Amino acid sequence: MRHLLFLHLLGASVWVGGHLVLLFSVLPCALRGRDVQPVRHFEQLYERVGIPALLVQIITGVWLARRWLPHSQWFGDSPIAHLVQAKLVLLALTAALGVHARLALIPKLDAQRLPQLGVHIVLITLTAVAFVWVGSGFRFGGLF
Repeated sequence: MRHLLFLHLLGASVWVGGHLVLLFSVLPCALRGRDVQPVRHFEQLYERVGIPALLVQIITGVWLARRWLPHSQWFGDSPIAHLVQAKLVLLALTAALGVHARLALIPKLDAQRLPQLGVHIVLITLTAVAFVWVGSGFRFGGLF
């Protein structure tokens, strides 16, 4: 279990950290200069580690959830079930934002659409941070 948790936390560090760097360092420079290149460059570099990190989180997250709670109880009413449910909702939101970015935002990205991408980056970063918050609930017994 410890190895799974380590891999899960390592993936979370890469996923959340990368989005925080994008939000607080790359995006402000791009918006100030009305230049999409910093975002495109970051995306190109980060995708090589960010997507594998997310996949590691999904695989280890499902594995850890099954160790915490039988699959048949994931949609129950216990505090642990609520955490699993919250993680699944956040995963669905992450997937929706990823598909939207990949299909609608990134291919047509220009200086005029950069603020729309900025909203998207805020949402995906908040979702990533929420993953960490919910994950800490497994240690502390619930969402709040």
